[in-house]
Formats: sequence, C-alpha cells, structure tokens
Amino acid sequence: MMKLKAALASVALAGSIAAVSTPAMARDTVNIVGSSTVYPFATVVAERFGRNTDFPTPKLESTGSGGGLKLFCAGVGTQHPDITNASRRMKTSEFQDCQNNGVKDITEVRIGSDGIVVANSAQAEKMDISLHQLFLALAKDVPNPQGGENLVPNPYKKWSDIDSSLPDMAISVMGPPPTSGTRDAFVEIAMEGGCKTYDWIKSKSKGDMRAICHNIREDGAFIEAGENDNLIVQRLARDTGTFGIFGYSFLDENRGQIQASTIGGVEPTQETIGDDSYPVARSMFFYVKKAHVGVVPGIQEYVNEFTSEGAWGDNGYLVDVGLIPNPRNVRMQAAKDAKALKSMTGNEL
Repeated sequence: MMKLKAALASVALAGSIAAVSTPAMARDTVNIVGSSTVYPFATVVAERFGRNTDFPTPKLESTGSGGGLKLFCAGVGTQHPDITNASRRMKTSEFQDCQNNGVKDITEVRIGSDGIVVANSAQAEKMDISLHQLFLALAKDVPNPQGGENLVPNPYKKWSDIDSSLPDMAISVMGPPPTSGTRDAFVEIAMEGGCKTYDWIKSKSKGDMRAICHNIREDGAFIEAGENDNLIVQRLARDTGTFGIFGYSFLDENRGQIQASTIGGVEPTQETIGDDSYPVARSMFFYVKKAHVGVVPGIQEYVNEFTSEGAWGDNGYLVDVGLIPNPRNVRMQAAKDAKALKSMTGNEL
C-alpha cells in the first residue's frame, strides 16, 4: 500500500513537471489518460519505468474511460495523448471517432481482469444481494411492484423495501459518473443482468431494453462521486449507512476499512473474478496510438514493461496491487501483439 502511494505521488509530480516544462508539439514524456480503475496499475508501471530506464516517468491523468478515449481519439500530434487506459473495451463508435480524426492505427492491450464491488464500512452489516435486487435498488424506473408489464418511478426507499433479507436502512450508494468505464461496466453487467430477470423486458429490442436497464435513479439514492475512487473509500469508512461502487483493486488496498457485499452469494476474490464466477467481473485494457511511437520517446518501452511477465504475470508486481492476471496463453499472445504494435481492425469490437 505504501509502495502504491509512493508511486502515485511520484507520477503526479512527474506529470505536473511535464505539464509546465514540455512544449505541446515537442515533448519527451509519454502522456497517458483514462480509467481511474486502471490508473493505480499504470501508475506502478510508470513509476518503475521512470526509475529503471533513462526515460522520464510517464505523465498520467485519471479522466475516466470514456473521457480518456475521447481525448485519445481527438487526433494525432503530441498535443494529444499517446495511450489511454480503459476499464471496458473500446466501443465501435469510439473506434470510428478515432478513424474519423486520423487516429488510424491503434493497438489494443488487454491487461487482465478486475471485479466491480458493492462495498460498505467494515464496521457495518455485510450485505448479500442479487443482481435482481441491485437493479431494483438503483434503476430510475422499475417494474410495477403491483404486477403487470409496466414501469413506475423507483418507489424503493430502503433496502428492506425490496426484500426483508436486506438491511432495514435507506438506500444510499456512491458510484462513478457516466464518463467512467466502471459505470459503463456496472450498468452493462450488473444492472442489465438484474433487469433481464424480467422476461418481458428481456424480450424487448436491444435499444428499448437498454433504455430501461441502464438508467440509474436520480432522486438522491445514487450519488455520483466523480472519478476519484479513493474519495468513495474515505466516505464509506466514516459513514456506515452508505455503500460504494468501485473496482476490486480499491477494495484490496483498503481492507480493514471497508468490506465487499457478496453478489448472489459469491465473494469477490482474485479466484472468483479470474474464473468469472463472480457475477460482476470485467476486463481492463489500454490503447496505444501507433503514430506517436518513435515520435514521443519511451512509448514502446513502456508497453514492453507493462506486458512483461515481471509486471502482469502470475507472480508479477501488479498482482500485489490487485490485478487479476490473464491466463498465461492469453498473456503471451497479448504481449506478442503489443510488442508488434498490432493494429485493430474494428472487427474485434
């Protein structure tokens, strides 16, 4: 934990120096944006890279997955980022934005896995909740509790209103904003998963179904907490009545202060996330702008460091900060493709 904090401080300092000393069109520092969930892993790699090579420590900025991809896809030139991190896969629309703006050659690197947890203070009651119940707690509109195939504004004020097995206290959940990959993954996996337990919703067109399943309530029960997951952790540690949604790595770093709810009876662990038995597991990525390689020094070398067995392998240093490694055969192929800067075609998405 102390190593991670030191790494974060080192990269923040390097980023601030680079920001004021490096001209927009002639820089020697790798510029990385994107996911707050991937940020701690990328920070550790960047800190080691800066310490162990002759290249400056890369500058990292936590913008959220969607915000990072928007910046990354805005164009080619050193005023634009070189790499963006994402806690979900790039969308087809984002790939097309890149193409339209001249960002033609993009290398996708799948880093490993992470789980999205619903956590609360370690001093509070531990909760076991299903995806069905989670959808009812957080959706803007829900199936009418009186029956029938129609929606009503979410009437549930307390967890126990949904099911008597849940805590008898007000629903209060802090979570990421719409620009966050964690938010995208949460609504895609958890909310949609719970929503689809209703056959009449599941049978709708994809667009209509998503319009129902992906809308989170706006009446105060769900609180957008920005891109800083550490702020959520700090709030949960002192407020036993609030739950938070964030990546497993932040849970792993803050054990003792917070605890994770079980989802459908499954505890989030490295094993359950790695084998996909935990219901809210997701993959993480970073994307490299090939046109910047050879223009901004250190990009290829940073990519090589991140995809080395010493970093992301089963016994690599990223495991110590919560990364769930890809299976060995997947890692080997991903490292080979990253080293070759294999370009995406768009058909992968």
